[in-house]
Amino acid sequence: MKVKELFDVCLMILCVVSISHITYAQDVKTVNVFVSKVGSNINDGSEQKPFSKISNAIEKAKQIKFQDSKTNIIINILPGDYYLSEPIIIPSILSGISIKGTKASEVSIKGSKVLNPIWKKYDKNIFVTDVAENSDFDQLLVNEVPQILARYPNYNEDSRYWQGYASDAISKERVASWKNPEGAYFNASHAGRWGGFHYVITGVNKDGTPILEGGQQNNRMSKPHKEYRMVENVFEELNSPGEWYLDKKNSKLYYWPLDVISINTSKYEVSVLKDLIKVVGTLNNPVKNVSISEITFKNTERTFMETYEPLLRSDWTIYRGSALFFEGTENCKVENSVFTNLSGNVIMASKYNKGLEVKGNHIHNCGASAISFIGDASAARSPSFNYTEFVSISEMDTIAGPKNELYPRECLVENNLIHRIGRVEKQTAGVQISMSMDITVRNNSIYDVPRAGINISEGTWGGHIIEYNDVFNTVLETNDHGSFNSWGRDRFWHPNRNVLDSLIIAKSNMYKWDAIKTTIIRNNRFRCDHGWDVDLDDGSSNYHIYNNLMLNKGLKLREGFNRLVENNIMVNNSFHPHVWFVNSEDVFKRNIVSGAYKDIRLSGWGKELDYNLFPTEVALLKSQIHNRDIHSIYGNPMFKDPANLDFSVAENSPALKIGFKNFPMGRFGVQKPSLKAIAKTPKVPIIEKITENKKESSSVVVWLKNKIKSVESKEEQSAYGLNLAEGVIVLEVFKESPAVKNNGLKIGDVILKASEKKIKTVNDFLKVNVENTNGKIDLLIMRNQSEKEISINIK
Repeated sequence: MKVKELFDVCLMILCVVSISHITYAQDVKTVNVFVSKVGSNINDGSEQKPFSKISNAIEKAKQIKFQDSKTNIIINILPGDYYLSEPIIIPSILSGISIKGTKASEVSIKGSKVLNPIWKKYDKNIFVTDVAENSDFDQLLVNEVPQILARYPNYNEDSRYWQGYASDAISKERVASWKNPEGAYFNASHAGRWGGFHYVITGVNKDGTPILEGGQQNNRMSKPHKEYRMVENVFEELNSPGEWYLDKKNSKLYYWPLDVISINTSKYEVSVLKDLIKVVGTLNNPVKNVSISEITFKNTERTFMETYEPLLRSDWTIYRGSALFFEGTENCKVENSVFTNLSGNVIMASKYNKGLEVKGNHIHNCGASAISFIGDASAARSPSFNYTEFVSISEMDTIAGPKNELYPRECLVENNLIHRIGRVEKQTAGVQISMSMDITVRNNSIYDVPRAGINISEGTWGGHIIEYNDVFNTVLETNDHGSFNSWGRDRFWHPNRNVLDSLIIAKSNMYKWDAIKTTIIRNNRFRCDHGWDVDLDDGSSNYHIYNNLMLNKGLKLREGFNRLVENNIMVNNSFHPHVWFVNSEDVFKRNIVSGAYKDIRLSGWGKELDYNLFPTEVALLKSQIHNRDIHSIYGNPMFKDPANLDFSVAENSPALKIGFKNFPMGRFGVQKPSLKAIAKTPKVPIIEKITENKKESSSVVVWLKNKIKSVESKEEQSAYGLNLAEGVIVLEVFKESPAVKNNGLKIGDVILKASEKKIKTVNDFLKVNVENTNGKIDLLIMRNQSEKEISINIK
């Protein structure tokens, strides 16, 4: 035996022999190992002689497990800040280990190191200090507060995009004003505002434009947005308090301190790590039953220039890494901890994970996504990785479900407070789910985020339960999204609608190959001001959506199949059916809506739309034109206390007549007392009072894709040459509308009679449409101030 090997064995034996802090329970030993700021790396890890570093405790735990793998080990971290020089790695041999702080408010694990600068004046406002050679950091904290990397335009918290944006961020003129553009970061929104891009400037072209490297952070490639742009890490842009710049070449740090900063007595830290704890096993040898609790995690580096991978055909690419990273694990837990000033992803379950629980945590002021479940693409059958890609049906694997086990399943996200995430990257979410199954997201408060609060990237493989969450102030820096968002660009989906229609006609159950289980969205409160409260986009299929309160932008269902939507409340908005298939099998019933449906490009109206409550008769009639909502009614829902976000309906509400049932209004969001006490709630919507006799004729109505309105004034009576101020004006026509074809209606026509019935208002006209059974209506119209009889088709 070699000397070193003999030494290692002796050391392990000595460690085991020296353990006096052991308890026994049913023949299972529990060993407590202690770490303290006043400990030493030569101590034995007992409470009396604690280690000074967490890495010492991890090594001792390995030695104990080497002797007896069944021993339970608790690493107790005593109050203090613990700076890591490298990530903590927890392999399979450490299954069963607990890493526990005394309290999250007392114990911090940091990916930063402390600087001890000797500041000198550089100019009137800026100080400079030498730093170690080869220093490379992108976060500076002063007295625990992150400072601003020198940028243009200057930081403005009230600006919607990038906390300040300018179209000339990397213009030739501005680049020419920089002595050394290399290393600058260019940040820009997607051209469609579907997330963002990040680039590093590597040089300057002969024409004065910067050479850019990067842009891998979004799966829907586009040119950078022309207006929403920001550049940082440029010395010449260090021109306001709180900004800093690292001159890597000359090893100097420049800083313009805030007025509240005492330059020589403040504490300075810089980030040096991207990951803090990595719990990594394999499918065949997973890490089991690891618990991490009562710790604050802080100060990691940004990751947006790392390698990213596409999440199938969603709009996402992602860096497969995070501050706390789990891969190849079973039944692990992250509880009662705080995560802040982390510049990349916070918690990620990668590839095979079963039973991970993330509970009772506070995640805020972080750079990318909060909690992510990301399977491996090898588990998807016949995967495509871009919006325009499609595996031909002749080559497609047609077996339903996952191909292997490399995906998260049966995991729980519960009672977390998540806000102000996506501070660096914009294609992010409070909870992100991709290539996973049976993920439960319950009682979380998620707000102040740039894109979705909760995002499901595709249908693989469903079974998720999204319940009792409070999700609002979302889509703050992007567009065309929702507080909840999903895509369903699975095997059945094709970007060419004609091809997609033919596939679905041939194989009507094709959507179930990937969305093999129903995803449930229930008992949540959503509010989005820049998209939809709930947005099921591009083929999202196999959903049951019920008992949700949607406070502003309603519900969108685009393409897809088998969505059952029932018993929801849509305040100040309505239902948005977009681009439905003839045989979608969608159901929308017993919901309260605040306006007419906002349908776009429908081939069919689903399986059932009925028993819904509309606010007005005209809103109801617009749906009944299509032989839907036959049993639906209209009226005031009679909300009990909307000023206090109680949208339960009163005992005499007409909603109860169509089978609507009240659901709890006090269980949304985080319920853990300490977090609930500091959690925000959504802004109360201003509800327009609705009365039974409210006149709707003044509004423009879309009918068979044409715009019509009631005659309302003597001026209109005169302009159209009418005898009375009555009738329906045709404002706009859609050339493909059946009512327009074959010399039908034209712009400027005024409908006076329909099927021999006098038409005074839009309501009168819509009633005739609903009563019609043969698909054709005879009209008397006023055209060019002359009465004319015509016949039009309405089907």
